[in-house]
This record gives sequence, C-alpha cells and structure tokens, in this order.
Amino acid sequence: MDSPLSSQRCSGTITTVPESTFTPGQTLAKVPIFSGLTENELVFLAQRAVPRHYSAGETVFGEGEPCSGLYVVESGQVRIFKSSASGREQVLSIDGPGSSIAELPVFDGGNYPASVAAIGDATLLFVSKQDFQALCLAHPQVALKVLRVVGARLRRLVGIIEELSFTTVRHRLASFLLRLAQKEGKRTPEGVEITMPVSNQELASQIGTVRELVSRNLSRLQAEGMIKIDGRSVIVRNLKGLEAELQSTE
Repeated sequence: MDSPLSSQRCSGTITTVPESTFTPGQTLAKVPIFSGLTENELVFLAQRAVPRHYSAGETVFGEGEPCSGLYVVESGQVRIFKSSASGREQVLSIDGPGSSIAELPVFDGGNYPASVAAIGDATLLFVSKQDFQALCLAHPQVALKVLRVVGARLRRLVGIIEELSFTTVRHRLASFLLRLAQKEGKRTPEGVEITMPVSNQELASQIGTVRELVSRNLSRLQAEGMIKIDGRSVIVRNLKGLEAELQSTE
C-alpha cells in the first residue's frame, strides 16, 4: 500500500526491541486517535513505531525538551507531571496501555510542555514527528481525533486548576479516598477497605500539595474516626462523613 509516511527511525540511547517481537497494529488499534484506520494502515504505522523499554522511575522525556515525536503506552503506566524550580511536582495524569502522549507539540512545533516518567516497568511505542504528520496529511480524520483527545485533556486540566484553586488539601484527600473506595473498595465489618496505590509523597504530587500535609490530614481523619490506617491499608469507616467533606464550603 502506497503511503507518504517516511520510514525514518529515531535513534537514541534507550534500548529498543526487534520488530519481530511486536505484533503490528495490536496496540495502535486501541489508541483513540488511530481508531478507524484499516488493518493495512495500522500495520504500516506499526512498522515505523519503535518500541522502547523503561524501568520504574525512568524519564521518557523532560519538560522543555525539543519534541521529536509522540508516544503510545503499550504496557505499564506513566505519569505526566510538571515540576517547580524547587523540585515540587504536580501530576497532571497517569496513563496506561492504549494512551497516546505528546500529540500537541507534534502539531504546534513547540517543546514538550510537561515531563513523563514510567511508574513501573513500561514499554512505549515511539512515532516520529515526521511520520505522524505525514499520517495526518494522508488521513485527516486522525487530526480531528487528536483535537478531541486534546480537548478532553484540556477539560481535565481545567478541573485540576479549579480543584487546586478552590479546595483545601483535606477536601482533595477526601475526594481521592472516596474515588478509591468506590472503584476498588472491599466491604468489611469495620467499613470499606482500600489499599493506597501510591506513597504519601506520590499522593501529594497527585493532589497538589506536599507529603507533610498529606500525612497530617490522614492522621486527622483517623483521629476523627473517619478512617483507620494500617500501613498501605486504609479502612474508610465513615463514607458519609467523607462525602460531607466534599459538600462543605470553603
């Protein structure tokens, strides 16, 4: 099948996997911006996608670096975050398999606007800027789908700004615990048991604060009888109390 896509590869110091180990189109078919492409088109794109492996905590790219292309998460999870000059971080998103990353700078020609790092071991597929732009020229519907994805992210970022601007750390912590209880909680005689998926430091990055305030507010919630903490295990003893925290005005 003829295509204007180039076969240019992006070389780097990160170890890549031979193409024979990668099933063409399998991961890309799950990506919203590539839905609607034919099997042949997905295979053609997959042949130009370079698998890259990252270990836990390893940086995929840093904020401000020149954009060389976009990434698709094949396995594992990555976190997208901004960092302050003092080293404090704000997590913007945690993305898993099938998620595309850095579509916007591929379009506008700017640098990467945020940093991305692997949470655990992860494999990402790299698609060069030249190949992706050529794909959009050949299939304009891809560009329209990118706009939808970017629009959804913008709405999520507006929500983050609203939460950071108008709510307290206690409110955001209560919201986090409630979401976790509703999604993964197990009923016990004492309440709803959840397992904290991240450390207090990482949780602080997700809800826009510092570790000390997370620890302090968890201790206060426990002293008030709303939760019971045992290591990474937390029992939510008063769901209605946490819900009331979200309804309270500042």
